[in-house]
Amino acid sequence: MPLSKAFIEHLQPVLSVANGTVIDIKEAKPVSGGDISLAFMLTTNHDRYFMKLNSQSAYPLMFERESKGLAAIRQTKTVAVPQTILHGVFEDYAFLILGWVETGLKSSKALSTLGQQLAGMHRCTAPHHGFSHNNYMGSLPQSNTSHNNWSDFFINERLQPMVQTALNRNMLTTRQAGLFEQLYNRLPQLFAEEQPALLHGDLWGGNYLINTNGKPYLIDPAVSYGHREFDIAMTTLFGGFSADFYAAYDEAYPLAPDWQQRTALWNLYPLLLHLNLFGTSYLSQVIDSVNMYL
Repeated sequence: MPLSKAFIEHLQPVLSVANGTVIDIKEAKPVSGGDISLAFMLTTNHDRYFMKLNSQSAYPLMFERESKGLAAIRQTKTVAVPQTILHGVFEDYAFLILGWVETGLKSSKALSTLGQQLAGMHRCTAPHHGFSHNNYMGSLPQSNTSHNNWSDFFINERLQPMVQTALNRNMLTTRQAGLFEQLYNRLPQLFAEEQPALLHGDLWGGNYLINTNGKPYLIDPAVSYGHREFDIAMTTLFGGFSADFYAAYDEAYPLAPDWQQRTALWNLYPLLLHLNLFGTSYLSQVIDSVNMYL
């Protein structure tokens, strides 16, 4: 979808204010940006920017919440995120404009750096599991109500809402949903509680970048404070992270013994999300995973 003249005429002055200089948009080129939003590279007389665009009515406050998540990661001073230029609304279009990151090779050194820096981010903690506001996981709303322990948070704010959505959409049967009730009773015995860590929350291989200088960046966060194994587990779900990444992370902040045996447990949440968004091709993986812990 090309940007309308009216939209560009709206963007130029707000970009000018954000940058403190007159901005003239020379080109708005569509680029790959995911399933939810349209994405563009904005080339201007000043710099290049990355812009995401979607429906404000369909996804209210999505980009405002994303910008707050990026800010939370940025404030840790551990791993880079793109510069947030501005977010806003034009007609029914919500937009988020970020600094452009020119991508380079995902080298062993760069992945080691990412592992080390993620470990540093996970050392940034909070008294409770949750976050100051709700946000999104993919295109679905995500609740971050505070809890004193990870079991309660993972059950009430992560698994139960997704299971209920799957029931409502006829993606799970009542019998299959009952398996999760059994899991909830067992969950506290399956892992050791830790101090809540700042989590990226959607850490699959498409949500980090390596720039041309080998510097890692995290993008598209779904932040909360929670158990750090959740982030690590999700890196294993779809690939994209090397042995160098895990070795560097574990050297900087060793994981609990047998963490690999719990990846399928924490990945129930993103798998349920994929079940709800993309259909029953994910059902067998969900049921197999929950049965592993019963």
